[in-house]
Amino acid sequence: MATILFIGGSQFVGYYAVQSALSGGHAVTLFNRGKTDPGAFPAAEHIIGDRLEDIERLRGRHFDAVIDTCGYIPRAVRKSAELLKDHAGQYLFISSVSVYADMADGNDETSPLSTLPDPATEDVSAHYGGLKVACETVVQELFPDKSVIVRPGLIVGTRDSTDRFDYWVERIAEGGEVLAPATPDRAVQAIDARDLGEWLIHLVETQASGVYNAVGPLKPLTMGDFLATCKSASASDATITWVDESWLLEHKVEPWSELPLWVPPDMIGLLQTKIDRAVAAGLTFRPLAETVQGSLAWMRANPDKVSRRRSAMKREREAELLGEWHTIPG
Repeated sequence: MATILFIGGSQFVGYYAVQSALSGGHAVTLFNRGKTDPGAFPAAEHIIGDRLEDIERLRGRHFDAVIDTCGYIPRAVRKSAELLKDHAGQYLFISSVSVYADMADGNDETSPLSTLPDPATEDVSAHYGGLKVACETVVQELFPDKSVIVRPGLIVGTRDSTDRFDYWVERIAEGGEVLAPATPDRAVQAIDARDLGEWLIHLVETQASGVYNAVGPLKPLTMGDFLATCKSASASDATITWVDESWLLEHKVEPWSELPLWVPPDMIGLLQTKIDRAVAAGLTFRPLAETVQGSLAWMRANPDKVSRRRSAMKREREAELLGEWHTIPG
């Protein structure tokens, strides 16, 4: 049995990692602000606090492992890592594949990383990847032989609060004509939050160290196959219309934000990340259909969360674009 401290741990990946840790018989302490699902995990110890202001509440405590699920600025990560550097056997930091400097091709863990134009910046929206790199550096500095840097790609599945993967799950389930970007052979990657959460605990149990990309599936997946899985999983009558990406760009359609999982050619490496190292370290994947079905069930059970989060293409906009696309001769 390991003693595991979660910084965060009440949302999405952290939630499933805590669930896996408790199921495995580990002793779990959660340090967070207590704002998300505060009634979850009564079997765990809960310490309420903000990591920038209240980290001293952990002083004198010892843990076999720390799992930091919510580090975005190096100043905050340094506070926790410095406090725990002599009191934890392992520090797992959840980073991102957005750390890589060049997204034109698939990256492995040795690929060049982003740099910050201003080391003092804390503008996460503008410099997300560079700040994650800076956070990684802090953890590796303070836990030189005991750090685990996990770089997930797109995290999906039940409890997802974004409208990326789930845009397609919901849209295909609705049926009718669906606008899809580019071509069906474009690469797609994502990882179910449950698979990632369970693997984090495996890394604790095996006392792993090092840097790992974490995304899936095991075998290459295309957008066409992904949408076909969505259609099959929801028994949908949807028909897919593939629309040329240059035409979409001319019509001011925003890659990723308006049509999730679509990136322009110079960013395609974002969805072709190398995962050999993580697979060798025990990362496994459930079937894509199971992830799709779980997402769909969660959305149907939580319509209020879906309506509040929707930021991708509106149905009216999709219909207008499809109508214009069909008027093009030939």
